[in-house]
Amino acid sequence: MKFNKKDIDLKTGLTKEWIITNGIGGFAAQTILGINTRKYHGLLVAPLVPPARRYVVLSKIDESIIIEGQEKIIYSNLGKNYISEGYKNLESFEKKYIPNFKYNIDNKVNIEKQVVMVYGKNTTCIVYKVENKTKENILIKLAPIMNFRDFHCMNTNHNYKVEQKIQENKIRVIVDDNKTTPVYMFLKDGKYIEHHNDTFKNMFYIEEEKRGFFPEEDLFIPGRYEVEIKPKETKEFTIICSLEENIEEIDGKKIIKQEEKRLQKIIDKSELVNPNETKAEQEKMRDLVIAADNFVAYRPQMSLHTIIAGFPWFLDWGRDTLIAFEGLLLKTKRFDIAKEVLLMMTRDIKYGLIPNGYSGYDSRPLYNSVDSSLLLFEQINKYLEYTNDIKFIKKEMYSILLNIIEMFQKGIDIDDSNIYMDKDNLISAGTENTQLTWMDAKVSNFAVTPRNGKAVEINALWYNALKTVENLAKEFKDEKTQKEMADLAKKVKNNFNKKFYDEKNKCLYDVLGSEEIRPNQLFALSTTYPVMILTNEKAKQVLKTVTKELHTKYGLATLSSKDKKYIAIYEGDSFKRDMSYHQGITWPWLSGIYLAAFKTVINNEKNKTEKKKLEEEYQKIVKNYKTNFTKAMKECGIGTISEVYDSKGAYLPGGCFAQGWSVSETIKIMLEK
Repeated sequence: MKFNKKDIDLKTGLTKEWIITNGIGGFAAQTILGINTRKYHGLLVAPLVPPARRYVVLSKIDESIIIEGQEKIIYSNLGKNYISEGYKNLESFEKKYIPNFKYNIDNKVNIEKQVVMVYGKNTTCIVYKVENKTKENILIKLAPIMNFRDFHCMNTNHNYKVEQKIQENKIRVIVDDNKTTPVYMFLKDGKYIEHHNDTFKNMFYIEEEKRGFFPEEDLFIPGRYEVEIKPKETKEFTIICSLEENIEEIDGKKIIKQEEKRLQKIIDKSELVNPNETKAEQEKMRDLVIAADNFVAYRPQMSLHTIIAGFPWFLDWGRDTLIAFEGLLLKTKRFDIAKEVLLMMTRDIKYGLIPNGYSGYDSRPLYNSVDSSLLLFEQINKYLEYTNDIKFIKKEMYSILLNIIEMFQKGIDIDDSNIYMDKDNLISAGTENTQLTWMDAKVSNFAVTPRNGKAVEINALWYNALKTVENLAKEFKDEKTQKEMADLAKKVKNNFNKKFYDEKNKCLYDVLGSEEIRPNQLFALSTTYPVMILTNEKAKQVLKTVTKELHTKYGLATLSSKDKKYIAIYEGDSFKRDMSYHQGITWPWLSGIYLAAFKTVINNEKNKTEKKKLEEEYQKIVKNYKTNFTKAMKECGIGTISEVYDSKGAYLPGGCFAQGWSVSETIKIMLEK
């Protein structure tokens, strides 16, 4: 994806962000202008305990160049009341495998800059190629602007204590007495000049201001590298920043080739890039496969792969992982990693609950979810659909699935979860102070979307779980379990259909006792084993109501606009954003259950005329999605999809600029015929 000079004005450039990752939870990210607009931006954001405890280490590098006795800046920074305008020298930004910046300075010097991370290591290489077109020597100065802090925090009015050890062009930096985690930098060519007490004051992060946080912080500059380039000479060199000590032998150009080869291998294996399609279509699918890879991370402590929910601030979450599972791993044919992720998700199961995530600081499993365990059953159905690996499921998963169902029947009360099967065989969960479904926003101890009780998707997933085990038991000749599951599933289906249909609104209750119109009801139509009775008109009515009340250009809104609590725009401080998060904002991942529900209705329609009408409507929706998400990939996160979108107006993106389940559903949409 390429942006030329005419596409790169200040306003639009500040909204477009690129990201690359290192496969262990670390990343590099900035805007296409090279300006950091978030506290999370940096050229090396390194997980100290992969993939967690992420630290901003190298914020950016400020480049300037001396030509004919005059110093020209290449870098750009924002202050509260100023901007350094090196971006005006930017000729193009392109991201194919990695970000590539090209600068032209007065038609006298051309500079190409590429950023790449060493896969599996907390190491970033910034590779330069400088062409001196003049008849004089030129000097390029490269000043690393550094930090050493938790990526959620900021160093304001901070007096850095910096200790440097310099050996030729390799430096060892210890920040604020963190002797166990020194930072190493190296540039083979050129000269290093140490700075003393050089603080970069008040770097301004405009996105943090928009999010209601204090937007300024202080960083430090340990020194600068200087590289001289002779007349008419083209010189290539690499700055390396790492938490690894032995970096002298790293060849930046070689690392670029290795990363391109690694990513191309994943692309080729996926078979998603069709050589018969247009170049634009090929590039789009290539970008989506690369975007999918960004979320795949290795947990060394557990020797298993996992899925990062979103960048720049999320870690791996059970619910997010299982929703994103098909698109990120199965559609891309990464079946070995998919198997690891299933093992990862079930590794710390407790009382039938899959962890909703792990603490970002001590890796403690967190069990604040009722749906993660139930989502597992559907992804096992999907895994079998793509791999037919029944041996793995029998050996590693079957007993776990049985345990989950047993515990849900008996009741679970970890951290006030209050999960139990009621007398009507439906699942009730939570209290007024707990948030156990995906609509989990809380402000202080206030649940913004209280969904305790019998939630529609939980019971749809519960039925799907029972039917999944029934069919696995049949495969494994476990007749006793097969009968038990079949009997219970029948009771659940009957009671669900008796109790959940809302005659007034012609849809399903979101939670029994609530008349809010929300998208969660589509789980009743979108799983492998839909709980809704499909032989009458009610399924079509549900789909019709959801389409009318919730459908937007980027998926489904989380609440009907008719509801007095509806909020369409995602903006403001954390309080305002949390209050709107699931109260009308659009989530792209919901497009997946919407289209799956639509297919279910089509497949069960007996009237040929009506079926054709539904099919035409479906194709129109898919076509519009394809257009909208293709456009979205160029507007915020480059080559990726944001977490949420406004539900009216300009439909602006919000939340994480790269979200796993958003990318997952986009991949699935793009493959729809």
